[in-house]
Amino acid sequence: MKIIYDPEVDVLRIIFSDAPIEESDEEKPGVILDFDKDGNITGMEILDASRRMENPRSVEYAVAG
Repeated sequence: MKIIYDPEVDVLRIIFSDAPIEESDEEKPGVILDFDKDGNITGMEILDASRRMENPRSVEYAVAG
């Protein structure tokens, strides 16, 4: 998984898989999901990220279990 924030366009991108993107859908305003040819989610883009989250430059990662 990769997380990329581009402050120039204020977009946060989360990449789950390197599979080629077949289709993208804006599920909610400002939230775009990318899908592979089998319909699996390969990534997510959050537009206007700095307005939707406290600090898009900071990432907290936790493993539960």
